[in-house]
Amino acid sequence: MNVGLHDSDGEGFKFPNYALMKISAWHKQNGDNVSWWTPLLTYDRVYSSKVFTFTDENSYLPKNAIKGGTGYGIYEDLPQEIDDTFPDYSIYPNVDYAIGFLTRGCPNKCAWCVVPKKEGGIRPYQTFEQIKRTDSNKIVFMDNNVLACKHGLNEIERLGKTKIKVDFNQGLDARLVTPEIGRLLGKLHLQKYIRFACDTKSQMLWVEQAHKYCLEGGVAKSNFFCYVLVRDIQDAYERVEFLRKLGIDPFAQPYRDFENNIEPTEEQRHFARWVNHKAVFKTVKWEDYKG
Repeated sequence: MNVGLHDSDGEGFKFPNYALMKISAWHKQNGDNVSWWTPLLTYDRVYSSKVFTFTDENSYLPKNAIKGGTGYGIYEDLPQEIDDTFPDYSIYPNVDYAIGFLTRGCPNKCAWCVVPKKEGGIRPYQTFEQIKRTDSNKIVFMDNNVLACKHGLNEIERLGKTKIKVDFNQGLDARLVTPEIGRLLGKLHLQKYIRFACDTKSQMLWVEQAHKYCLEGGVAKSNFFCYVLVRDIQDAYERVEFLRKLGIDPFAQPYRDFENNIEPTEEQRHFARWVNHKAVFKTVKWEDYKG
């Protein structure tokens, strides 16, 4: 069987597609030929995975292509036999790290998040040994709320006793950070940051407290990053300035309604450009930037 893979988000999204790597590995184990899809060739089966709703559809994709991912509004899990397969990293030769989940799901039900609908409540998924590549000492974890699961905390504690370089790229729930968890995080070898989210004003005190516990636990001042959901501009501005005073680097994300396919407003995008362009953010006031 000739199998074609289509990463719908393509070159504009440099992060490897987890589902396609597992699909590729499973088909190769079953003796199939796997390659990146091109409209110039004929395939017995084509898989297309899409992360973002705003990614344009490829008009040349065959009508019988198997589609999946949040970008398509499709939340079904991979078949168990494929999900159990170790990812095929050869299809992303420039990726030198492993990716995976220690846990799946989330106990929260935030209005802007599709995770509870897509994955359900929090539950154990894998150990870090099941995720780690033999040819790399780096792991990027994509857990949505790893601190909300005892299994996740146990794995973090175990990782702190290794030299593996880790990154929890979806962020950690600041509300769950205690002095003990701050010490666990302080023992990790971080690739980049401890990432939090400050999506509402009610989270500001939690972020401040979590930041304090992590600093006391041994996390360096430069190792903090915070996602900021942008809906009301003034509200987001106050959160961004709060983070600036704490010394935490903010990253603004304009609100996107996945369920109703509503895109961010131009004002929200404009504000996000100001925050995320660090040279501008550090030198130009919002009042001057917005004109």
